[in-house]
Parts: sequence; C-alpha cells; structure tokens
Amino acid sequence: MRDLTILISGGGIAGPALAHWLERHGNHPTIVERAPAIRQGGQAVDFRGAPQLDVLARMGILDAVRRAQTRMGDIKIVDARGRRLSSLPSEAFSGEVEILRGTLSRILHDATDAEYVHDDSITSLTETPAGVHVTFERAAPRTFDLVVGADGLRSKVRELVFDEAQLRHLGMYGAIFSIPGTYDLDHEGLMYSAPGRCATIMSTGGRTRAALDFAAPPLTYDHRDRHAQRTLVETAFAGLDWEIPHLLDEMRRADDFYFAPAAQVVLPRYSSGRVAVLGDAGYGPGPGGMGTGLALIAAYVLAGELAEAGDHETAFTQYENHIRPYVEVCHRQAQGADKYLVPQKKSQIWRRNQMMRLLPYMPGKSLIKRMTDRAAAAITLKDYDAPPGSPRPARRPPRSGTAARPAGRR
Repeated sequence: MRDLTILISGGGIAGPALAHWLERHGNHPTIVERAPAIRQGGQAVDFRGAPQLDVLARMGILDAVRRAQTRMGDIKIVDARGRRLSSLPSEAFSGEVEILRGTLSRILHDATDAEYVHDDSITSLTETPAGVHVTFERAAPRTFDLVVGADGLRSKVRELVFDEAQLRHLGMYGAIFSIPGTYDLDHEGLMYSAPGRCATIMSTGGRTRAALDFAAPPLTYDHRDRHAQRTLVETAFAGLDWEIPHLLDEMRRADDFYFAPAAQVVLPRYSSGRVAVLGDAGYGPGPGGMGTGLALIAAYVLAGELAEAGDHETAFTQYENHIRPYVEVCHRQAQGADKYLVPQKKSQIWRRNQMMRLLPYMPGKSLIKRMTDRAAAAITLKDYDAPPGSPRPARRPPRSGTAARPAGRR
C-alpha cells in the first residue's frame, strides 16, 4: 500500500520513527503533538541487542545516536553520609548505546519530512467510507486513510477507540528533572536508597539529572497538574537525609520535571478498524522493559507490513502477529523492577547492595548483560522493500470528510 494519508498522534519517539518508514514506503504521514515543541532532556533511553541496533542502522541514524550517546559509567550506591557501599554496573541499565530521550527525539525529527502539528490534540475519531474523520482541539477537522496512536502511556487514541485497555501497575512512581552542577561526577552516578524510595543523580557531559522513585500502590492525581505531582514526590521523600532536601528544592524549580507511574499497557488487540496503536500507547512495558527499542522496531514492522499488504486489515494483523511475542518478552523483562529499585525493607536494600558489591568478583558477573541481550534479541526483523535513500513522496493534504461512525466501533 502506498500514497496513504496517515495521522500519527504523538511526536516523541515512536511517532517520528513510524513517519520515517512510512515516507520511505511512499506514504504521507502527519504528526499531531500536544507539546508546543520537541521536548528536550528527559530520561536516558538505551538500545541493546542486534535487532535494536539493526533498526537504527536501517534508518540511517545509528552513527548519529552513537555520537550523542551518554557514555554513562557505573552508578555508586552510597549511604546517607555519602559513603560508597557498592556500585551498579553500567551494563545493567545503559545497554550498548544510551542517549537522552530529548536528543533521540531530535534525531528522529530530523530523519523525516512529515507535517508536524504542534500544540494540538485529537478530540474524536470517526470512521467513514472515505477514511477516519478526525477532530482536533485547535485545528480544523480532517480525514485520513489511517490513524496511529503513538501518544504514550496516557494515549488519547487508545482512550477513544480501545475499550479493553488495562494498565498493569508495577508498584512504583518516578520523577526525573535536571539539576545544576555536576556533584564532581563525570559520566557517573550516585544512588541512595531508603525503604521504598530511591534517589539517583546522573551526570553526563556536564548535564546532570536527578531521579526520585518511590514504591506506591496506584494513586489518584491529575496527570496534567505538575504541582500535585511534585507534592506526591515531596510527601514520599519527606524526612530523608543525604542530598534529598536539596534535590526536592531543585525539583520545585525544574522546568523539565516529568512524573509517571511504572506501568504496563495491556491490550487484547493492537488495531480496530482503520486505527492502530504503537509503542507505549499500545503495549508500553514500563521501566527496564526496553520500551524505546521496542517502539522503534514496532514502527519499522508496522510501516513495512502496510507497504507489503494489499489492505490495512491484513497489514494490522501481520503487524500484531509479528510484534506481540516481542512485546510479551519486554513485559516480562520489566516485571519485578520495583523489588530491585525501591526495596521496601532495610534488609532487602542490604542484600541488593551486597550482591552489587560482589558482582565484579563472581563468575557470573556478565549474567545481567547476557539476560537482557537475550531478551532484546527475541525478534527477527523482516526485510521490507525500502532501501536506504528511497525518495520521500511529495507531501499532499489529507481529504476532508464527514462523520459516519466511531472508528473501531463496528
């Protein structure tokens, strides 16, 4: 299938990656993104295993990603007085290539000529004989051949179309934000734990970020209210020593503060009618589940199946058949991360620190890397007919249309 107009909701990682491949296959993507501009900073994301690095190479961005990688070293685990207790080896968390999310987003943005509509969001999706009629908060209604939700954990597309979605809470929440100074760190980190809470400071190339994670059951809060989110973090970390009071002060001032639950998206199907979901919007695995690598591989697969199939229903079915087993591997990889990152007893923290202290001297010291690499390699990439350097199609506007029935509700 070629010459399709395809609306992608979400301009972070999965959306631009999909747009890149859709263009390579002769289609016309438009990306709508709630944020007014490309988001900067954010947490570090990583790639590991041959398939994840291969998809970066096929996109032609592997060298750019490597040039911008954080080159993060080990994270020192310290006590409340700053004394080193053990270390978390970089291979346990940074993969083969680690890069800041905002930097990766910029690289992906530059790899596509798609139309971007910033500071806007979808309000309704209605399937018509001509395609999917879409209304927006700001822009005029438009009709597209297909719609893909790549809009993250709180996907608006998933909310509008997929009634069966479930969020599987993984037992913790986390905040991340930039802080001034380097804490005398050079591509290193510091981590301090108290029962049910973990604070991490990471410095790469003069840029320093802090992460505050805490164990909690599902909480009720407004996901757009940053003040309420900061209050949740402040309450969780109240009364702790080390650098916590200073980090909480910096958190209140940070303009790139980001807060989210550790959760997995569980869907019985990844498409409905002319609408599909991609990445975290459809099957986000949560922290430690290789979500970024999964999203880029899934974008490659979805665009490739659309190119090979004669109709979108066949393409969406093949996309799901190919990607779901990998999703299940990534989900399993992330489960139990709370027991390691935010142990709720002092004895559990002690055992974790002892294991990390002894790991460099143990015969199985590379066990963590072998396990994660095996999970990352649990998919074989098909070869779709889109050689590097394929010309991108001239952009054409989508058709206008009128509402007929809600997309995906047949």
